[in-house]
Amino acid sequence: MLVFAGNNKDNVFHSVSDFISNFYPTPLVRLDCFGDVWVKLEFFNPLSRSIKDRTVQFLLRKYLNGDLHGRYVFEASSGNVAISLAALANIYGFRYRAYVTKYLPETTEVILRVLGAEVVKVDRDRIDEEFWRWVGREAERSGAINLNQFENLNNPMGHYDVTGEEIVRQFRSVGKVPRVLVAGVGTGGHITGIARRLRDEFGDVYVVGVEPAAGSAIPGIKRLEAGTRWVHEVVDEVVDVTLEEAVRGVIAVARSTGLLVGLSSGAVFQAFLRVRERLGDVTYLLIFPDDIFKYIDIISNFCYELCK
Repeated sequence: MLVFAGNNKDNVFHSVSDFISNFYPTPLVRLDCFGDVWVKLEFFNPLSRSIKDRTVQFLLRKYLNGDLHGRYVFEASSGNVAISLAALANIYGFRYRAYVTKYLPETTEVILRVLGAEVVKVDRDRIDEEFWRWVGREAERSGAINLNQFENLNNPMGHYDVTGEEIVRQFRSVGKVPRVLVAGVGTGGHITGIARRLRDEFGDVYVVGVEPAAGSAIPGIKRLEAGTRWVHEVVDEVVDVTLEEAVRGVIAVARSTGLLVGLSSGAVFQAFLRVRERLGDVTYLLIFPDDIFKYIDIISNFCYELCK
């Protein structure tokens, strides 16, 4: 049973499995230079350095009582789920085959191979419903487990029960009530689970989903027409962000706060700047899913022009 207790004040852990279950919560930090704006820093997750550590642990729960050791797990991923699964394979003793697109960042592929994952690079631009259903059929033919993060209800439910509950406790501890949530649209799991929990606890919370603009590929988020589940139930507004705008967001966050956030976080920040012009100075919650380091090769293509 995974317990996100966060009650180890000295941060001493007797095993890696103890560490990945009990070091929570991740930080909630106010970006005071932007007003009453709070960011959940999910790059403090220990394995993939992203919010996907939580997602993968939610999806693996049912297998952790002995039905996993020695088995294969097949899963489609744009990056962070793959890294988390590859790391956990070495902890729990299963084997992992990552199905990825041709746009997988080179750094992510290196990390996966270091961790011992099998990497199957498919000549496709994006992960959509056709892609993940094909991976599911491959798993069925091979007798492998397919977690199917894209349709598995344990994805949003886990974020409701754990991530969302953690955020509620953190806001209550500072006497704040979030009125706007801004988060990326990927599988739809974390934005859906967190949004539902915030509304159950705080009432009316305006939810902004962030997707790549048409023709842009931003690792970690995808357009709703790719087959994203659940999001339509919770999102009040969707903001499109280009890859260049996401890079500009990364740079703006770095130069205003010193935080080195990833591309989906840069996109979330850009969406926040847009909606703030209309919604005004209320209490915002932004989800920053991961950090910059897996995306240096992508950001470097823009940096000579933008990093002046």
